[in-house]
Amino acid sequence: MLEKIQELDINLLVYLNGLGSETYDTFWLIITNQLYWTPFFLLVFYFIYKKIGGKQTLYLLLFIAILIAFTDQTCNLFKHTFQRLRPCNNPDLASVIRIVQVRKSYSFFSGHAANTMAVATFLYLVLRRHFKYLGFLFLWPLIFAYSRIYLGLHYPGDILAGYFFGAVFGSLLYLVYRKLKQQYFPG
Repeated sequence: MLEKIQELDINLLVYLNGLGSETYDTFWLIITNQLYWTPFFLLVFYFIYKKIGGKQTLYLLLFIAILIAFTDQTCNLFKHTFQRLRPCNNPDLASVIRIVQVRKSYSFFSGHAANTMAVATFLYLVLRRHFKYLGFLFLWPLIFAYSRIYLGLHYPGDILAGYFFGAVFGSLLYLVYRKLKQQYFPG
């Protein structure tokens, strides 16, 4: 059963990664770099600030920092436990995938997918009553994580596991946030 799942994971990687071309490589390298997302983050937090105020925004940012730290460290624990080679470092795949970027760390599970899904889930749960079309926020983890497959850095299974852990952690931290907010910031 596990072999069948791994085979499916590799086949899906080869297909999705194979959709790329040199024409779009620079675009996906920009997408995968968190620094280039800074204007997006600033815009999101500007809208949040305008909607809920400065004190609540700072409280939200504190929770997001805790969330990212916890999710990232859990991801690193999994990577060092499972030690799954990234596709770009797998000699069996070198001739069948496009390797646009190389990283030496392990692959399972994707920290990019986990962190972005955790933050998107948390923000969605906290802010859904304030913003009508907040569901569009989930495009961010989808685009961000696809860049990892495109570049040859992650298998689709790494992304899906990252999404799962991110959604769970984001939801759990939301419950803590809600409880503390009711206790310390009622109203």
